[in-house]
Amino acid sequence: MAEKKSTPIKSGSKIEDLLKTVEEMSVLELSEFVKALEEKFGITAQAMVAPSISLGQATGTEGGEPAEPEQTVFNVVIASAGSNKISVIKALRELVPTLGLKEAKDLVDAAPKEVMTAVNKKTADEAKEKLTTAGATVELK
Repeated sequence: MAEKKSTPIKSGSKIEDLLKTVEEMSVLELSEFVKALEEKFGITAQAMVAPSISLGQATGTEGGEPAEPEQTVFNVVIASAGSNKISVIKALRELVPTLGLKEAKDLVDAAPKEVMTAVNKKTADEAKEKLTTAGATVELK
């Protein structure tokens, strides 16, 4: 992976301390931190998606109604873990390898819970299939 050039940070600065703290956080802690920032400052941390215009949208559709844009970004949500939580935890850890056993268990126990955010349709469908096979009830939003 290519490294990005960045401006040097003064040693002992607040930014450096914050970066060290974030670096030591688990994925679950980072997720909670981002949600707290979103709530505190009234912002969202979602990636901007460039609008694409399909031929049907550019020319309009019959009846003068614009075509409904197809959803391309999905969030995978475990609605319930079902009776076989261990299989669901294993499947979740396969899908999100950065999750530790404790974080995966906490996510499954806290259902309904978002486990993957802003993924493409193929990845979302694969995750849903794997989690459903393991016994979870999964929703794509």
